[in-house]
Formats: sequence, C-alpha cells, structure tokens
Amino acid sequence: MNTRLLCMLALLMALLIPACAMGEMLDLSLFEGGEPPVAETWEDAVFDTRPWYEREDGSDWRYQDDGSVIVTISATGDVTIGGDRRKSGKNIFDKQLELEPSGLDFPFENTRAIFEADDMTLVNFEGTLTTTKSKTQNSFSFAAPPEYVQVLTSGSVEAVSLENNHIMDHGEQGYEDTCQALHGAGILYSGHLGSSIFTTETGVDIGMLSYQTFNGNYANIYESIEGDIQALRDAGCELVIVSYHWGEEKDYVPNERQVPLGRATIDAGADLVIGHHSHRINPIEEYKGRYICYSLGNFSFAGNTRPDDMDTYIFQQRWRVYPQTGIVENEGFRIVPCSISSQEKVNDFKPTPATDEHSAAIVDRLLELNTKLEKNFKSTGVAAVSGYPTEWTTTY
Repeated sequence: MNTRLLCMLALLMALLIPACAMGEMLDLSLFEGGEPPVAETWEDAVFDTRPWYEREDGSDWRYQDDGSVIVTISATGDVTIGGDRRKSGKNIFDKQLELEPSGLDFPFENTRAIFEADDMTLVNFEGTLTTTKSKTQNSFSFAAPPEYVQVLTSGSVEAVSLENNHIMDHGEQGYEDTCQALHGAGILYSGHLGSSIFTTETGVDIGMLSYQTFNGNYANIYESIEGDIQALRDAGCELVIVSYHWGEEKDYVPNERQVPLGRATIDAGADLVIGHHSHRINPIEEYKGRYICYSLGNFSFAGNTRPDDMDTYIFQQRWRVYPQTGIVENEGFRIVPCSISSQEKVNDFKPTPATDEHSAAIVDRLLELNTKLEKNFKSTGVAAVSGYPTEWTTTY
C-alpha cells in the first residue's frame, strides 16, 4: 500500500467514513504507535502528492542504477460505450450517464488511479465515435458521439486497439470519424490502417499492432505478422504488443486456432499478446518467457445491463529495458481482479476492483481455467502461468 493511499485512508477515518468502504481494512501497524494521524481540520490534512514513480528522496525509480528503465503497462478487454442508433429512444449507456454526477468521467472513475500509476494503458475499443448512421447488418451496433472520447482521456487511457467486429458498424466514414476523435484527444490506435508507436515519459518506444481473425483472416495474419513486427523494430521500438480479436463468444479457454497464432506471434518477435472477443476471462499462457493473454473479457461494456458473468481483470506487466543495447527483460506481471460494474446484480458500465473475497474467487477461476487449457493442449506442451499474483512481487 503506497503512502498516498495511506494518507487518504487516514483522512477518511478522521471524517468517520469506514475504511471498509474503500474495499480493504486499514493496517494500523503501518502507523507509529498503532494510531493513524488525524488532522484537526480538512485544511490541516497533508496529502502525498508525489507522482506514482517518485521515491521519498525525489528520485524516479523507473530509472535504475544499471542504466535500465522499468516500464509498466496496463491492458483491459472490451470497452463499449454508446448504443445502437437504429433504435429509438435513449440507449442504456446514456440512461446511466444521466444518473452519474461525474458525467462522462464516470466509466473509469473506480480504476483511474490504477491507470494513472503506469506508463501506458491499452484497451480494446469496441465501437465507434461517430454521428454517422449505421451501415451494418450486425445484431448489435455501437456508436457514441465523438465527444464521448472523454471517457478514455479522463480514465488515463493512452492507446486503443481498433480491430474488432464492431469497428466498421458505421462503415468507412464511422471508422474515419473514430480515428479522428481519438487522434484529436491524443490517444494512439492501431488497426487495419496500420500500427502505432507510443513513447513513454522515460523514452521507451512501444509498438502496437491489432488484428481480427474473422472472415478467413488467419492466413493473412500469418503472412504479415513477422514483417509487421520487424517494421516496428526497425522504427526503434524496444517493446511490441500485439492485440487479437479472436476466438468464440462465451469461451473460457482458447481454441485450436488461437493457440498456434499466439505462439507464432511470440516467435515473430512480440513481447506480449493481448486477446479479447469472448466476453469472458481466459487463462494466460507463458511461452518462451512471454505472456499470451487469451482474453481479458469485458471491461466497461454497455452491451448488456445484466450479463451473466461480470468477472474481469486488468492485466499489468513490467519490463526492464536497456536503451543502450535494446535488451528487454521480463519483470513479471500482476492482475487486478475486477467486476465490470460497481453494482452486484446490474451492470452500470463502471469497472470496479474486486473485494478481497471476490478477488480470491477470480484467481481461483483462472487457476481452474489453467487446468483446462493445459488439458486441451497437452500434446503441444502448452504451459499456463504458475499463478496470478495480485500484487507486484518486486519493489524498486
């Protein structure tokens, strides 16, 4: 627990707000004498306003003594806002928006602090930012006004993958409008129009690629993936993340086409593979020291007010990058178990970190899915990660 959070919790106790409302019990042993400091007035309260990467001595722990740089990324599954313009009346997202005091900032208000404490946050944006009328025959169609891009910017999202089965719901014009809205907001995107490169504050270049596997696209991906990754390496990227929209809806484990492609992507030089589309959490495979996240499930998902599974998790990974040599070392990962809603039985499109009990249940589910993954692909030697830590195992 960092100093900033401790100070906030102490202040909340002073204002007679139970610590359990924050989702965890306050550890009094962390305070001198076993008692938290109490400010006599709000003005007397002292907050730790240091950036997340700053030590007490003012140094930035991302810059290591050996010349390396620590990079932290966060990734989530599907983010779907707005609704189907083919239907009359307000969509379910806009109805919820009318109830939220924070306006368009509401979807990520419970996870914003997590995303602010990383170098880059990447989500799968499954929808469009356009006022163009629908041109799709899909059962579901998603669109939001371009100004709804604020959902992402206020949530500290720096990058999105756009390659999915809803990005063309409103044709080429809808796609162009979406790209324009993202670009105007300073959010990078990757999709069928190409890759993107995000440069962290510490100067590390992260290349991003996105693909969807539908309509016979597997063959095209196999043909292009190595060259696409190499192009990002040639452009100076120390890290490359590849996002896939793949698999079948409601599947909890990958199928026989996803696993070979995920591995081929690592073989082609990717540092991380992020998957989505099934609307369900999937296990993580560790392959040649890198991770393949087969599905991160839903995140802020305005497609259904009562989905039958609201479990999800934020995937976070750290690397140690040596800028002078280009060497990259895996520093491990953690997950942040969440519900896609702040309410127990109704989806309000507001992802919320899970309680301790719920968090443990999500970890147990993932471990069970590990067993299914390894059983299904026993002949190919698939090895799931050994565990799902919810805290970082290394401090800097």
